[in-house]
Amino acid sequence: MKHTARQSPGDFCFHWEDTALVLDCVIQPRAKEDRLVGIVGDSFRIRITAPPVDGKANAHLIRFLSKQFQVKQSAITIVSGETGRRKRLRIINPVHIPDEFKPGQRKLPE
Repeated sequence: MKHTARQSPGDFCFHWEDTALVLDCVIQPRAKEDRLVGIVGDSFRIRITAPPVDGKANAHLIRFLSKQFQVKQSAITIVSGETGRRKRLRIINPVHIPDEFKPGQRKLPE
């Protein structure tokens, strides 16, 4: 059963499917720091320090998000976009929802 949780018309980057958070995001590899930037357009922007080579960025992204959402790494899967910057992720039973996902946290492009 699909449950949709969208806070405003522009927040189309995530929704709930039962107890899983499904996140459409854009990844910026080789950034200065690991950071949840926030909602930009129809995607959630995430910066990570790892380079996009040999799956290092994907592994680093999953480690980073597991800390942010307080879940095991195995609870995060890349549904689509394995080799691209645009990804769809599924996070099962997130314990913590970062502030960047809360209403009023929409970011402008940097």
